[in-house]
Amino acid sequence: MSLTSQLGIDVPVVLGPFGGLSSVDLTASVSEAGGLGSFGLYGYGGDRIRAVAAELRARTERPFALNLWLPHREAGEHEADSFDRAEFDRAVAGMAELYAEAGVRPPEWPVAPLPAFDEQLEAALDARPAALSFVFGVPSADVVEEAHRRGIAVVGAATTVAEARALEAGGVDAVVASGAEAAGHRPSFLLESERSLVGGLSLIPQVVDAVGIPVIAAGGIADRRGVAASFALGASAVQAGTVFLATTQSAAPAAHRARIRTALANDTVLTRAMSGRVARGLPNHAVRAIEQSGVGATFPLQNILTGVFRRAAQEQGDRPELLSLWMGQSAGLSRYDDAAEVFAELAAGVPEGM
Repeated sequence: MSLTSQLGIDVPVVLGPFGGLSSVDLTASVSEAGGLGSFGLYGYGGDRIRAVAAELRARTERPFALNLWLPHREAGEHEADSFDRAEFDRAVAGMAELYAEAGVRPPEWPVAPLPAFDEQLEAALDARPAALSFVFGVPSADVVEEAHRRGIAVVGAATTVAEARALEAGGVDAVVASGAEAAGHRPSFLLESERSLVGGLSLIPQVVDAVGIPVIAAGGIADRRGVAASFALGASAVQAGTVFLATTQSAAPAAHRARIRTALANDTVLTRAMSGRVARGLPNHAVRAIEQSGVGATFPLQNILTGVFRRAAQEQGDRPELLSLWMGQSAGLSRYDDAAEVFAELAAGVPEGM
């Protein structure tokens, strides 16, 4: 069975899930166009996940995907519900200038824990999306079995061949081969992200050769040329993120969308500054200030602490120097404001018969 048939979609184009920048409008728009709209659920509790799923059902009868972060821990990270007070104090003091610039009070101890993964998973399974995708690891056999029992396809993300093989061995139905060009967090889980930076031109065909499940190409795909190249490399579908993030349907602030359109490939950097984990985006005042201070917390505490001034900057409008400006290396190829136009451009690169 082809991936499009399994997912019930018409065109093998998947919307990249944005943790924190997803919108019902964009997800539904991609699904309505015939692709697979995706919604990132990072930080969402069970009730909020159920509300999002209900909104999506009200907007589209077409298939969509929900995305969860597995509770993976990198070296030095604390449990998501067990933060370190000394680390908190150091990081808050180091970012005092950024809180002041945003006009907000620094966060106070204690820090509220993130929603439990089991709570998120239960709500996501109850929503019965066409696909449930995961980053930062291999979902357990019980999770895969329960998803399949409910008719939900399971998708994992890999940044190396070894990760793709691990995902296939874990029973997932498809693997996203995420090239180093991609925006946002690097979903590496077997080795450190810094040791797992493989460009899509190398990663996609090697993953295709290594596994027997469909491969979804991701990273640097912004127009029909990137789509055609991905299929030439053996992919069964493509996943695009930044080019959709630049549209008016996304939850990205106008200032963020504007920066996407003017970015050059060598403008983006990989940084831990804003979240504590490696992610690709445009460096700005906040990133430089945190990196230069040398003081920051590990994930997810750093992400929570920077979120205080990031949310304020977003609410205040044109404050891009205090935002997380996630974008990939093909950001400057973004040409369209409307998601339907982006989708049509990407679909034009899909070979006939796919």
